[in-house]
Amino acid sequence: MRFWYWIVCVLTLFWINGQANNNIVNNSTQPLAYVLPIEGIIGPATSDYIEKSLTQAENQRAALVIISLDTPGGLDTAMRMIIKRILAATIPVVAYVAPSGARAASAGTYILYASHIAAMAPGTNLGAATPVELTGLSDPNEASSESTDNSNTNMPVDAHKAKMVNDAVAYIQSLAKLRNRNIVWAEQAVRMAASLPAEQALREGVVDLLADNLEDLLQNIDGRVVNLPHKKSHTLRTAGLNYKILKPDWGIGLLMAIGNPTIAYILLLLGIYGLIYEFANPGALLPGTTGAIFLLLAFYALQMLPVDYAGLAFVILGLILMIAETFLPSFGALGIGGIIAFIFGSLILIDTSQGVPGISLSLVVSLAIVSVILILTISGLALKSQRRPIVSGAEELSNALGTVINNWDSNEGVVRIRGELWSAKADVPLKHNQTVKVIGRTGLILSVIPKIDSKI
Repeated sequence: MRFWYWIVCVLTLFWINGQANNNIVNNSTQPLAYVLPIEGIIGPATSDYIEKSLTQAENQRAALVIISLDTPGGLDTAMRMIIKRILAATIPVVAYVAPSGARAASAGTYILYASHIAAMAPGTNLGAATPVELTGLSDPNEASSESTDNSNTNMPVDAHKAKMVNDAVAYIQSLAKLRNRNIVWAEQAVRMAASLPAEQALREGVVDLLADNLEDLLQNIDGRVVNLPHKKSHTLRTAGLNYKILKPDWGIGLLMAIGNPTIAYILLLLGIYGLIYEFANPGALLPGTTGAIFLLLAFYALQMLPVDYAGLAFVILGLILMIAETFLPSFGALGIGGIIAFIFGSLILIDTSQGVPGISLSLVVSLAIVSVILILTISGLALKSQRRPIVSGAEELSNALGTVINNWDSNEGVVRIRGELWSAKADVPLKHNQTVKVIGRTGLILSVIPKIDSKI
């Protein structure tokens, strides 16, 4: 109980701290610019974060909101929820790909097109907005090459692919028309997974400006006119404007963090190991409970990632085979097969063709080595326990030494063996405190003989 008590206390403190950081009260006469950093995979937690933050910014009459993007993409549903909220915002929203080296790929490109102002830092890029399925992503080059006789449309032969691509094209084209940005390149980003560096994106009218940092961005967008809902024109007054970075609270931050493929992978393994330990030791409770929690978090993260389910099956099979090695005398066959399946499945678990980072090879090998060590340790302990002398039951009393209690009137009496009193019988009379040896047992009566001391 103490363990769960401290867990609840720690989570409560995190929640209070997150609320204190996010409940910003702007007491100055000059409004603030709120900065919302988005890093990593875009998922349901990200859309919740944008929704809450934009509402807070509107309630506190912020001058504008800057969404700082560095993302490889994410879920289509989450992306559309973010865009709906941006289009409905009553204050200007600026999408800013930063810092240098960042990217706004896939879903990030759509968000950039939907924002009132689109900006990039030097050394960044955007694009590769081809829609993909999470159960085995299609290759954009394949989608563009598998075309019908009408080569101008580049429509895939597969009807499902065609629906996905055409829907995405229409969506990004509508955003481009709304914000008066390059429509032709927007279609190329979807159909052919085209990408652009920051400088070329500015030349082709995909973004509005380049900015080295937030201060430079606020200076450069000063005086620009944007259209808010209900066709309201709004002139930005941002020169010298102060800004506040509004980070997600601990709960949303946790859900956003587990969207990292490496963290999701580790959570998956911890969850499986926890459940296996619980099944092997029924009643332990804590391993099974934490394992189930880890698995649920892992499944939440994996549904945001381009998962190859064949890889997931190989990982689970590998773990099962490695665990089976500890219980079945396969002389290493199950263990070696399990390691091979585990490594292979881990390497293909995440499809990296759309820019999502895969599982590090060094991490996979390290976890495989740890699993082997764990298996050898468990096997060694099991073998050692089999060779250990028996310490309970009838066999344990065989050849045990005891002491006679009182003189025996006949061939029956009581002996003390290892602190316990037993009824015993012998073929000869025995004396008080005489040492005897157990040679048999019938029910609860032991058969003993006098111990003969051997002298050299």
